[in-house]
Amino acid sequence: MKKIEHIGIAVKDIEQSNNLFKALFGKAHYKIEEVESEGVKTSFFECGPNKIELLQATNKNSPIAKFIEKKGEGIHHIAFAVDDIEEEIKRLTDEGFEMIHKVPKKGADNKLIAFLHPKSSNSVLIELCQDIRD
Repeated sequence: MKKIEHIGIAVKDIEQSNNLFKALFGKAHYKIEEVESEGVKTSFFECGPNKIELLQATNKNSPIAKFIEKKGEGIHHIAFAVDDIEEEIKRLTDEGFEMIHKVPKKGADNKLIAFLHPKSSNSVLIELCQDIRD
């Protein structure tokens, strides 16, 4: 793993949260994107070398809707940048980690993504991110 790529924060109202984080960082988000397969609308802010991703559910059955219902708004996951996501999935599986995604899938912000199950990582949801190469 190279670095923390972003921290994902589950929010109920992305526009209200965009205003809050714009005031906090002194600059607006640089991208809003919907990921239909995950039932989520995302908004990204740069924060130094890292990013903050706000996540709002777009339907009541999405993972973000379930997270907010169970835990409320707040930190949802920590994402780490990797060079080769398939190699990292194999390495982590060999180390005994349980993967939610055994095969990477397309995520927001031009990334391939895969999540580790939080029960194998001290209840922290970990996302692996690799830039999609053209």
